[in-house]
Amino acid sequence: MTVGQPFRTVVDQTWSADPAHRMRWEKSLAFVAASDAISLPARAGLDIGDRTPATAMLEAHFGCRFDTTSVDLDTEPLDVAARYPVVTAFEVIEHLYNPLHLLLQVRDALDPAPSSRLFLSTPAWKPGFLQSPDHFHEMPKRSLDALVARAGFEVVRSAEFGIRSPLFCLHGIRPMLRCIFEKIRIYELAARR
Repeated sequence: MTVGQPFRTVVDQTWSADPAHRMRWEKSLAFVAASDAISLPARAGLDIGDRTPATAMLEAHFGCRFDTTSVDLDTEPLDVAARYPVVTAFEVIEHLYNPLHLLLQVRDALDPAPSSRLFLSTPAWKPGFLQSPDHFHEMPKRSLDALVARAGFEVVRSAEFGIRSPLFCLHGIRPMLRCIFEKIRIYELAARR
């Protein structure tokens, strides 16, 4: 965790090496690749948060460079010089005190074309004893749907997937519970104009 910021995850080599993250990125990219909204190659992309191996995977899929962010996403405006046809925010909003602020900023950063998309993922709600100490909140589906609607987005499609291998589930009660409850919710969102 970042000093003084207990809900901020440090993206480093150790974090990137976690097999659950690789599975998360591969399943997220498969979800993104199933969208037919954005013509390839895309003109540009924006990946909210730090650069990760998932950013390189997105660049390979969309055939363009993805910018990343370096501002405090709770309070500062996104410092973007362009508008983007595709924006991704994978596993970001659960770390924010005010995810609505970020979603409103992203809506403004999206290209006004109807085909522009925000791909958003976040952990599905799970019982408190299984929640990550790095997450400020994990929202039930109803709350997440209300948040994206309040930010001016409509859900084009959504999915949910697990991130643990079956072998992980066999290591005890807590890992088994993680396999049941630890899911990622992912959305393809279009800005309402």
